[in-house]
This record gives sequence, structure tokens and C-alpha cells, in this order.
Amino acid sequence: MNEELERYIRNLSSPEDPLLTELDSESNLRVVQHKMVSGHVQGKFLEMLTRMIAPRKVLEIGTFTGYATLCFAAALPEGGVIDTVEIEDELEGIQTEFFSRSPHGNKIRRHTGSALEVVPRLGECYDLVFIDGDKREYPDYFRMLLDGGHVHSGSYILADNILWYGKVTADVVKNSDRQTRGILEFNQLVHDDKRVESVIVPLRDGINLIRVL
Repeated sequence: MNEELERYIRNLSSPEDPLLTELDSESNLRVVQHKMVSGHVQGKFLEMLTRMIAPRKVLEIGTFTGYATLCFAAALPEGGVIDTVEIEDELEGIQTEFFSRSPHGNKIRRHTGSALEVVPRLGECYDLVFIDGDKREYPDYFRMLLDGGHVHSGSYILADNILWYGKVTADVVKNSDRQTRGILEFNQLVHDDKRVESVIVPLRDGINLIRVL
């Protein structure tokens, strides 16, 4: 998508919350992989989906600096909670700073560690899950959620970066490219699993929107 069209989409979408604008800017200054931030349009999309689904319990795998976390939290009803799991502990500073400044920060429960270890330990069943962690582990996240009873009939799973910069359509994927292979395996796994239905939404780097049957 060209920059002019992206600008048009941003300008005609509901405005970004000022705290999120600041978080985006601070992420750019303080974090190496700033492009991993969900950003204005995707963030608003996640917020609106959350309002439509009206979950009480949300799980986020991959917090990064917390932009998407705050979007989910803003849309949660009072009493709703989001468990967000991030393996990189050096990101705790910026997360804490912005979560504490949000009026919805009390809905956020942050966890540090591997989601494959943390989520089973939490023992929760979620209405909505956002997967944005290690791309190599996407298939394992899916199996954990479905086989471990962490989602129920009617739950939704959103998986980010599902087009992986177009690499999913490459003629040849190197054996060493474990991230692309993880995404490819995940997409096929979801497609073949009769317990779910799904559609890939080509927003930014792609979101696989999955409903548990």
C-alpha cells in the first residue's frame, strides 16, 4: 500500500488516543524494532473487534511495548481483564510507564516469560486471544490454546503478521527461515482444523481471524 493511501486511511479513521500516540513515539525512540508496534489503524481495528466480541477475559501473547494491550484494555468492560505475556523483560519499563498512566491500566495483568510456560500455569479460559509472539512458536500456541482448554466454543483468536511481509508466497522457503516456516505451518494448521473457522484479513501484515466452533 502506498503512503498516500495509508495517510488517507489514517485520516478518515477515528483519531488515535493521545497516550497511544506518545507510546508510538517513545517506542520509536527507545526500542530497536519499533515497527512491531500495532499502530493507529490496526490498534483501532483491535479495539473495535473487542467491543463487538465483548470478552470478559483476553489473552495477549507478545506484549512488546503495550500498544495493542492498551487498545484491548480500553474496549474491555469493567471487570474485564487482559493477561499479557512478554518474554523480553527489558520492555517492562516502558510497559509499566504507560499502563500506569492509562485509565484502563487496572484491567491489565502483565506476565514475563515464555507463553508456552506461563499460559498453562495461569489455567484460564479466554474469550479472545491475540497472538503476536515468536513466529516460530505460532503452531505451538495454537495447539496449547485448543488442546489445553484455554479457549471455548465462541472464543476468537487473532494471529498477527500472518502474511509475514509476503514471504508466505515465496516459491522456496529456506530451512533456516524458521519464522516463515512457523507462519506457514500455523496457517495450514488453522485451515485444516475442523474445530475452528477462519479468514485472513490483509490489514498491515495480515491478521488471521479465527472463531472456535
